[in-house]
Amino acid sequence: MNGWQTLLYKEVLRFWKVGFQTVGAPILTAVLYMLIFGHVLRDQPLIYGKVSYAAFLVPGLVMMSVLQNAFANSSSSLVQSKIMGNLVFLLLTPLSHWHWFIAYVGSSVVRGLAVGLGVFVVTVFFGQPGFAAPQWILAFAVLGAALLGGLGLIAGLWAEKFDQMAVFQNFIVMPMTFLSGVFYSIHSLPPFWQTVSHLNPFFYMIDGFRYGFFGTSDVSPWLSLGIVGAALLLVSATALHLLKIGYKIRH
Repeated sequence: MNGWQTLLYKEVLRFWKVGFQTVGAPILTAVLYMLIFGHVLRDQPLIYGKVSYAAFLVPGLVMMSVLQNAFANSSSSLVQSKIMGNLVFLLLTPLSHWHWFIAYVGSSVVRGLAVGLGVFVVTVFFGQPGFAAPQWILAFAVLGAALLGGLGLIAGLWAEKFDQMAVFQNFIVMPMTFLSGVFYSIHSLPPFWQTVSHLNPFFYMIDGFRYGFFGTSDVSPWLSLGIVGAALLLVSATALHLLKIGYKIRH
């Protein structure tokens, strides 16, 4: 293996060694959401006129788990390396900023998809969403995980302790995830909040992902793909620039 492959392997192994915490716990959390919301709101009218609420909830929970765990993987890895002081060993290697980016974001995609698959397997028994367009499911899962992996990389570079990373997680990632239509269709919201939802890039990730299951969504999947793709390019360019200049890692 060359340099970036070794770093990628190390990052994947890092979360896999504690898989009960990094994969099992998020799956359990998603099951609890399904049990609570699926039971309380089981009498809701059909979504899109044909989809039960339980089936509607499955893709939302899957994508929410993918996004949150992709972010957590890259951000926690960098902050942990800073605190423990072993980041210096990576700085001594001839790895370029591109190698760092591929390894950290790549491992985030692997963790996000692993958790998402696990969530799908255990929640699909509560409601079967179908597979109207599998290519859209895969596209938005990978793009969403890469986007949040890149965002986690930026957060990890900026933060110098876990408290700072928690601010990023609790005040940016969590609110944008929960207000993106995971538990509801935005057409059920008043016009003002529908407009606000359209300003949230997380909404397009989840709505496009949901289209792959039902063949129906709140907005065009092509629009969602364009917005998610543009956001990914912006986040990736920012992360690569920060890595290139050694932002907060070359003191």
